[in-house]
Amino acid sequence: MDDTRNLIDEFKGLSNEAVFAALDKKRNPLEVAIENVEHDFNIGTVVRNANSFNVSKVHIIGKKKYNRRGAMCTDKYLEIVHHASVKDFLETQKGRELVAIENNTPRAKALHEKKFVKNTTLIFGSENNGITKELLDKADDVRYIESFGSTRSVNVGVAAGIAMYEWARQNVLE
Repeated sequence: MDDTRNLIDEFKGLSNEAVFAALDKKRNPLEVAIENVEHDFNIGTVVRNANSFNVSKVHIIGKKKYNRRGAMCTDKYLEIVHHASVKDFLETQKGRELVAIENNTPRAKALHEKKFVKNTTLIFGSENNGITKELLDKADDVRYIESFGSTRSVNVGVAAGIAMYEWARQNVLE
């Protein structure tokens, strides 16, 4: 029987546990945090992106349930940690640079000017309300993704992919 999972060839035929273990041996130190994103599918998209960049951990702050269909089962191959509060999340982030991706604050600077450190946690919030003030105030840096059309932002799932790629370009590809 053919393995129909959306996996690269080296992982075809392996159990989910074996895929997780193989990826675990070469995880990137990047972590991703999602705070109260309203649309479940967007959380799944961020999780799928996180798998693509083989991040070490995904943090979900607040709402626990999400549409795993958007993750395309990639949630089986990485560590996802739920935090009931911002305080709980921050306790896990000692020694890491917290970079919020948020365009609705005067504190934000352009993403293309950012020099990422390896031990970074990228933070994403809801599309309607953004990242809460409580978490934004704790971020070491705030960046926005430059936009060239009429809309001021891209979908949070797309933003996560762009920001993860920029981190990987600087810390994995160079």
